[in-house]
Amino acid sequence: MLPQAPEEASYYTYGTPVAGRGQYAHPNMLSFLFNLEFQWGQQDDRKLGIGNISLADHTYFRGHKSHKDGLDVDIRPLRKDGRHVPVEYQNTAYDRVATRRLVELIWKCGMVDYVYFNDLSIARVVRKAFHDNHLHVRIRG
Repeated sequence: MLPQAPEEASYYTYGTPVAGRGQYAHPNMLSFLFNLEFQWGQQDDRKLGIGNISLADHTYFRGHKSHKDGLDVDIRPLRKDGRHVPVEYQNTAYDRVATRRLVELIWKCGMVDYVYFNDLSIARVVRKAFHDNHLHVRIRG
């Protein structure tokens, strides 16, 4: 399970079910997330919002067609105010510049298959229904 946002980390956790029960990850996903949050923390004080990954028993995750094998993760786009709440890419609180930097870091790791997110002004994201307020990242196993 992803550690539930230790104070020194550059991320916070969110999602359902609560208390990390939806944040079971493949070892490669944990490596990806720890590297991403470290790289992010080197350039920005705002924390990344890390959401749903997988259930412990790899069963159907309500509201998700994937998220069964610990290789998918939802990450919130950045907000200008740094609050730990959702933001849609059409909202004035959305920080497009920072989210673009985040997506660049995601791809830089070399482990990514695809990133779903509906702000198509950001390179290398793919439009997908219901992805206005989070990035869905799939990594290789």
